[in-house]
Amino acid sequence: MNKTITNFNKLGGILLFGAALFTSCTKDRGIVAERLPTTAGVYALCEGSFGALNASTITYYDVASNVTTKDYFKLKNGIDLGSNANDLKQYGSKMYCVITGSTVGAKDSFVEVINIATGKSIKRIAFSDATKGFMPRHVEFYQGKAYVSSYDGFVTKIDTGSLNIESRLPVGGALDGVTVANGKLYVANSLRDDFHNVNNASVSVVDLNTFKKLKDIVVGTNPTKLAATVSGEVYVVTNGTYVAPFIAPSLERLNGVTDARIQTYDYSLNKIAINGNKGLVIAFGNYPAPDMVKLINLSTGALGADFIVDATLVASPYHITINPLDEDVYIADANNYGPEGKVIAFSTSGNSKFSFKTGAFPQSIVFNYK
Repeated sequence: MNKTITNFNKLGGILLFGAALFTSCTKDRGIVAERLPTTAGVYALCEGSFGALNASTITYYDVASNVTTKDYFKLKNGIDLGSNANDLKQYGSKMYCVITGSTVGAKDSFVEVINIATGKSIKRIAFSDATKGFMPRHVEFYQGKAYVSSYDGFVTKIDTGSLNIESRLPVGGALDGVTVANGKLYVANSLRDDFHNVNNASVSVVDLNTFKKLKDIVVGTNPTKLAATVSGEVYVVTNGTYVAPFIAPSLERLNGVTDARIQTYDYSLNKIAINGNKGLVIAFGNYPAPDMVKLINLSTGALGADFIVDATLVASPYHITINPLDEDVYIADANNYGPEGKVIAFSTSGNSKFSFKTGAFPQSIVFNYK
C-alpha cells in the first residue's frame, strides 16, 4: 500500500516510530517486523519546449520495476497537463502542480492538485478571473495552507483541505520564487518586461499568521529563486540583467529574524536546493564550460567542491531536488535543451545510482513513498 509522508518535518519521527516497531517483540511471536518507508516512485515535472502550448508533462519512474512513463498525467487523467508548468511540490498525500499558462489573455493558468499514490487529478484550481490569467509561479505550504506566487503581483492562499482559494494578497511586482521561514513567506519580486514593475529588486515578507505584508527587503536586481535553512536564514538567487545596462547576478543571504540582508556573494547561479544541513547549487559555467552542481556551505555561503565525484555527465543541469527520506540528490538534466531530458539520482556522497528519461526540460521532483 502506497503512502506519502504527511510533512517532511515529521519524517524523523516517522522513521524512529518505524524503527521501534521493527525491533519490538512479544513472547509468543518474537520480532514483529515493520518495514521503514522507501521511495517507490519518482514524479518529474517537465516544462516542455519553450513556447509550445500544452507541452508540459509529468514523467513517472517506478523504482522497483525500472519502468518509466513519460506522459503519466495524461495517461492517468486523459487530459493535457497544460502550458509552461513551473513548480511541483508535495504536501500530505497530494502534490500541487503550478501551471503558469501561455499568456494573460489565454486565461490558461491554474494549480493542478494530484493524488500522489495514484497520479490522478483531485482538482484543477483556476488562476484567472473574467479578464486575465494570474500567471502563477511557485507554491509553498504552512499550517494547512498553500501559498502561490504569481506574476500579477499577488500571493494566493489555498486551503489544503477544501482546495478552495481563501484570499489573494497584493504583495509586489512580478512575483516568482518563494520560501517559508519563521512563520513568514518570502517571495521574490523579479524583473519581467511583460509584467513591468519598478519593484524588481526586492524580496517581500508576508506574515503567514495574519496574511499581511510586512516589508520589502532590498536585494540585487531580478531575484528569482529562494531557499530557507533550518536556522531560518533565507538565500536569494538574483539573475541581474541580460542587456545593457548590465547588472551582475548574485547570491544574497537574509536574516530570517530581523529580515535584513546580511551578506552578498558574487555568484552566478541558476538553482539552489537546501535540505537540513545540505545545500547544493547549479552554478553557471563560463561558455563553453558547462554548468556545474556544487556544494554550498550554509553557514558561510561559500561555494565548495563539485558535488558529482564519479564520471557521470550532466549535460545541462536544470534543477536539483533532495529526497528528504534518504538525502539522495536528483539532478534534472535538460540534455542540451532538446526534446528529451533525464533525471539522475545520486547518493549523498555524489555517486550516481540510477537515471531515467523524461520529457523536455525536466525540473522539480516529488517522491512517492511506500
